Amino acid sequence: MINKISKLKIIQKTTLTQWLKQLSSKIINGYNISREEALSLTEIEGEDDILSLCEYADGIRKACCGNIVDLCSIVNIKSGNCSENCSFCSQSVHHQGKDSPIYGLKSREEILEYAKAADAAGAKRFCLVSQGRGLKYNSPKSNEFEEILATVKQIIDETNVKPCCALGEVTLEQAQGLKEVGVTRYNHNLESSSNFYDKIVTTHTWNDRVDTVKNLKKAGIQACTGGIIGMGETWADRVDLALSLKDLEVESVPINLLNPREGTPLGDAKKLTPLEAVKAIAIFRFILPTQILRYAGGREAVLGEWQRQGLKSGINAMLIGNYLTTLGQSPEDDHSMLAELGLKGGETPVKL
Repeated sequence: MINKISKLKIIQKTTLTQWLKQLSSKIINGYNISREEALSLTEIEGEDDILSLCEYADGIRKACCGNIVDLCSIVNIKSGNCSENCSFCSQSVHHQGKDSPIYGLKSREEILEYAKAADAAGAKRFCLVSQGRGLKYNSPKSNEFEEILATVKQIIDETNVKPCCALGEVTLEQAQGLKEVGVTRYNHNLESSSNFYDKIVTTHTWNDRVDTVKNLKKAGIQACTGGIIGMGETWADRVDLALSLKDLEVESVPINLLNPREGTPLGDAKKLTPLEAVKAIAIFRFILPTQILRYAGGREAVLGEWQRQGLKSGINAMLIGNYLTTLGQSPEDDHSMLAELGLKGGETPVKL
C-alpha cells in the first residue's frame, strides 16, 4: 500500500486512503481541486490503490449526480473524405482507414429510422454526426444545413429522443439556428490538452475548437465536449484537458478510449490497459464532480469485462449501440450491466 503522495507536502504524513477521503469530501461540498492536487492523483499506482481512487470517485458521482446513467445514441450522417488530418480518425482523406465507409448526407428518412431505433433501445438523446471541419465552411449554395434542421424537427415530431448534433465548427448564427429548431446539446470535443493538440491535428487548432464551444454556450446550447485518452499524451495533458473542460463549464464530457484504427497514424498505438483507463476516468470525476461523464468510443475494446468498473469509477452516462466506424455492445447488454450495478438508464440533469 502506498502511504504517501510525493507531490504535496501537506499529505506526506497522511495515508492515501485518508487523503482521498478528505479530498473527495471537500469536493462533494463544493471544493475545486487544484492542478497540483490533480497531478498528485496521477501518481497513484498499483491495482489496489487505483481501485481505492476509483471508489472515492464513485462516491463523488453518487453524491453529486445520483444513480441515473444518461443514455444516448449516435448516427454517422455523412462519412469519409474528411478534410481534416486528425491522427486517430479513419475518416480523414489524409489517411482513409480501411474500416471507414464513404457516403454523402443520409436522407431524412434514413436518419429518422436510426432515431426511432435509438428510441426503442432506451436512448434519451440521439446525435447526428457529420465528418468535416464544420458547417461554417460549407458552400453558400449548400442546402445541407437546412436539410439537417428539417431532419431535427422531424425527429422531435416523431420520436421521444432529444436530437443533438456534432457537425463540426459552427458560427454563433448557426448555433442559434440549431437552438431554434430544438437542439439542446451539441458535441464538439477538444480531444486533448492545448499543449498536445498539434501532435495529433494540424489542419485546425485547439482554439478553433474552443471558439465553437463558446458559440454554442452563447446560443444556449449545452456543450457535450470531451476528448480521447491513449493517443500518447501525458498524464499532465489529461489533467489539463479536464481542467479546460471545467473552465468552459461544459455540461457533458465524452471520454473516448483510443481504439487504434488500421491505416491511421495512430493505428499501431498501444492500447490503454483497463487499469489506466479507469484511473483516468476517476481523475476526471475528481476534477469534474457535477458534469456528465460519458462512456464513448473504445470502451468495449479497451475495457472489456472492466466496463462495470468504469461505472464504479465516476462514469454516469454512455453511448449505446454502434459508434461512427466501429460496432458497440448491444443495448440489451448495456441495460443488463446497469441493472446489475443498481443503476438506471435515463436522462441525467445537469448541475453545474
